Amino acid sequence: MILQPFYPDIWVDSAYGISYEELSGKGIAGLIFDVDNTLAFHDAPADRKARELFSRLRALGMDTCLLSNNREPRVKAFAEAVGSYYVFKGGKPGIRGYQKAMEMMGTGPENTAAVGDQLFTDILGANRTGLYSILVSPMNPKEEIQIVLKRYLEKPILWAYKRSHPGEPVNTGRGHAGKAGK
Repeated sequence: MILQPFYPDIWVDSAYGISYEELSGKGIAGLIFDVDNTLAFHDAPADRKARELFSRLRALGMDTCLLSNNREPRVKAFAEAVGSYYVFKGGKPGIRGYQKAMEMMGTGPENTAAVGDQLFTDILGANRTGLYSILVSPMNPKEEIQIVLKRYLEKPILWAYKRSHPGEPVNTGRGHAGKAGK
């Protein structure tokens, strides 16, 4: 199907609501995260919630890497605050940034998951790299104009995703939970 590369493996409300224990139990050892609108509002610093999440992931034995198309000062500051590897100007949806992130963590496609809020960068890039992809609802509906335009293009794909996965759980919030096979 032509839309399949844009479909996440799962779609959830928030990066903070993912069952990382379940992912760890399934052999996921590395997590690649987008930053803006996935872990924090655009340009917001890492807060207590983000620092606690990354501490929890380390306690589970999981490694992390932030992969962003943003510039180094933004990504580096967030990474230092949460204690994570990072890749800036990652070129998503290209695969090089994902490969570099896995190299830093010492993981491969078979034991790495990627978490992000955009279909055309985060999910497409993760799927092209062969990773387990997790779409989260954007944290803040107020976004830069180029992101707003992408959101309009995402709507028909998300509608098709929901139609092709009937009977799967749907959250009552802005996001949806579902499971898709690759």
